[in-house]
Amino acid sequence: MHTISNYINGELIAPCAGNYLDLYNPAIGQVYGKVPDSDIADIALAVKAAEEAFIAWSTTSITDRSRVLAKIADLIEENLERFAQAESIDNGKPVTLAKSVDIPRSASNFRFFSQAITQFATQAHEMTDAINYTLRQPIGVIGTISPWNLPLYLFTWKIAPALAAGNTVIAKPSEITPMTAYLLSEICMEAGLPKGVLNIVHGDGIKVGAEITKHPKIKAISFTGSTRVGKEIAKIAAPMFKKVSLEMGGKNPNLIFADCNYDKMLNTTVRSSFSNQGQICLCSSRLYIEASIYEKFKKDFVEKVKALKVGPPDLELTNIGAIVSKLQYDKVLSYIKLAKEEGGTILTGGEAVFPEGYENGWYIAPTIIEGLDNDCRTNQEEIFGPVVTLMPFQTDEEVLLYANGTDYGLACTVWTENISRANRIAKNIHSGIVWINTWMLRDLRTPFGGMKNSGVGREGGVEALRFFTEPKNVCIQF
Repeated sequence: MHTISNYINGELIAPCAGNYLDLYNPAIGQVYGKVPDSDIADIALAVKAAEEAFIAWSTTSITDRSRVLAKIADLIEENLERFAQAESIDNGKPVTLAKSVDIPRSASNFRFFSQAITQFATQAHEMTDAINYTLRQPIGVIGTISPWNLPLYLFTWKIAPALAAGNTVIAKPSEITPMTAYLLSEICMEAGLPKGVLNIVHGDGIKVGAEITKHPKIKAISFTGSTRVGKEIAKIAAPMFKKVSLEMGGKNPNLIFADCNYDKMLNTTVRSSFSNQGQICLCSSRLYIEASIYEKFKKDFVEKVKALKVGPPDLELTNIGAIVSKLQYDKVLSYIKLAKEEGGTILTGGEAVFPEGYENGWYIAPTIIEGLDNDCRTNQEEIFGPVVTLMPFQTDEEVLLYANGTDYGLACTVWTENISRANRIAKNIHSGIVWINTWMLRDLRTPFGGMKNSGVGREGGVEALRFFTEPKNVCIQF
């Protein structure tokens, strides 16, 4: 049994009320640890520590802040194996994925922003008799709330720029996957991060997340999670005039044209559909295929997906691990049932899997469905699991209507060798991110976020540093 502690004022401590939640290993469907069930008292301690640390940290030189963040990045890389194993056990994802993507990217987040803050520039505006310059100053105490699908990856994506900009942070990881955030606490202590600069408070959204959102001394909220929770955060934060960044749900389209590089498209589409059991906000869940290649694509895609190995996350041959929780497992299966009721045909998958020796784990076969209308619930609502739908199209105009026909607008993938078409689709698609002939290729300097119900604001690069600072104009007359 692992018992996780909160990280407040530079120390690992038990929750004030002494209450804990069960922590499950999704590969076996059993409790393997305890995570603090924190409440208002724990948030109060964290805010006090963050407030006291802010003056010193915000006036610490950029060079010194950069050095500490770079040291954290080094230590994450040195502990790659330990972090990857913990992430796999906590989340259910293949350990090979955690080693190649999640943990390296987490280190990169710290390293990138340790360098980005040294290059962060402000503007000057000259008048005939005066000059204006802009100061960008840290806001104060920041609240961050991160999800369970990419636990350390998205946790560090928020706290690294907030700390680099000179803020102090109250961070809430998901109570479903808290282990790597806990391990990061130990890394921060070893790296010499001053007490109170980062405070990690574990617990559920009702007590911890809501308290972070409404606390008057927490001046900004950066959230990644469901659209439903994002709406609640906006409702609370708006009357308090807090800065808010919300990265929420997605129902991402993948537009496949007949003139694509077929082999590259096919291999990438398998990955973009089912990586991390389809539990990535950027995964493609709606596949639109030009009618002339629809039958060929369907045959080849089904064949490749059937070959994917569903099984224990710790085995190297596993492609599809366990669903993160029983709640999510039941949700995904309910949508597969719904798809059948809506007239869909299951081409492969569509059922739970029970690997030998892991029969109590939460496994679902990668599922491909065809024959659904674009407006049905299966094609409109976020499932967030290993489920994709196929639909043929005839013209560019038709597929744009299909792709834009949801309340979401996070990411889109386009496969075509026609550069004019690619640019035209990119301009007209309602999506914050458009990948052309690739997927999940990320430059940390670029803005990241969605449109419509997929989000408000942008993360990444200079956009993140702008969010975590306040601009102040200074005018000097000659």
